[in-house]
Amino acid sequence: MKLLVTGGAGFIGANFIRYWLSNYPEDVVFNLDKLTYAGNLESLKGLEGNENYRFVKGDIVDSALVNDLFQKEKFEVVVHFAAESHVDRSILESSVFVKTNVLGTQILLDAALKNQVRRFHHISTDEVFGAIEEGENRKFKEDSPYAPRSPYSASKAASDHLVRAYHISLGLPVTITNCSNNYGPYHFPEKLIPLAITNLLEGKKVPIYGSGRQSRDWLYVEDHVKAVDLVLRKGKVGESYCVGGMSTQVTNLEVVKMICQILGKDFEPSVEFVKDRPGHDFKYVIDWGKINQELGWKPLYDFQTYLQKTVSWYRENQDWWKRVKSGQYQDYYLKQYGERQPALSH
Repeated sequence: MKLLVTGGAGFIGANFIRYWLSNYPEDVVFNLDKLTYAGNLESLKGLEGNENYRFVKGDIVDSALVNDLFQKEKFEVVVHFAAESHVDRSILESSVFVKTNVLGTQILLDAALKNQVRRFHHISTDEVFGAIEEGENRKFKEDSPYAPRSPYSASKAASDHLVRAYHISLGLPVTITNCSNNYGPYHFPEKLIPLAITNLLEGKKVPIYGSGRQSRDWLYVEDHVKAVDLVLRKGKVGESYCVGGMSTQVTNLEVVKMICQILGKDFEPSVEFVKDRPGHDFKYVIDWGKINQELGWKPLYDFQTYLQKTVSWYRENQDWWKRVKSGQYQDYYLKQYGERQPALSH
């Protein structure tokens, strides 16, 4: 089988490609990535010599490139990770989020439809459902109403609607997963968990928004990619599946305390409270009952176990995250490929 993975140099996309090639070594995977600040080919180091892996540097809003790639390679499956995803950045500048997440998705959908792909799988987020307020006892489900609260989540909500519309009106075989906050290896250290781990390893303080009482449904990235695998193999076309990792809630403050404990750091001198961001959602909670009941998916371990595994990975891979924090990771493409565009044909 031949797959196109968009955004495969990003955090979740890179973990997905590593997983897929390890578990399905006969398949061919093309990675289309623009290599924005969050795209890191060092997360895929070691795959360059794999004859079943191809990297293509390009933007999903480049319709000529996208259509040429689809026509030449005849993909059977598209797994669409590519997106601008940082809430804070979307508040500062929203136009790139609309361009990439909405227009880019539409261009991919058109190409997939024209070239008759067998499955278009769209990676989305629980943030399209809005926020759960303090004191509310509910969870996001597949039929929860959409109520995005940031430019990022609004752009992802729009892309979800486009994907469904192409299925209903045009017959494109699609599936969607709405996942909660991922964490694990190769996570870009501007998000809470990798930022806390790397700052503490560097002897720096961890910034905490507001009171730190906000909570997220944390999903270990390997559990997430296994869920996508299941949906691709067994999921019902046209359906959405919510994928979350928690059974009990923890606040951002508790997460940082747990990381401090794992690293043997005192909490109070290791953190600093900073001004809360505008429209900061209080809580996300995912009901992943549907994917569990229909496909048999569930997280393999609990949050504490996975958090310890994540801290260990950052301890053991300091060269990776130090190069990310210094910006040196962006030199890898030029060192690997020079100015040469990787060939499209296989």
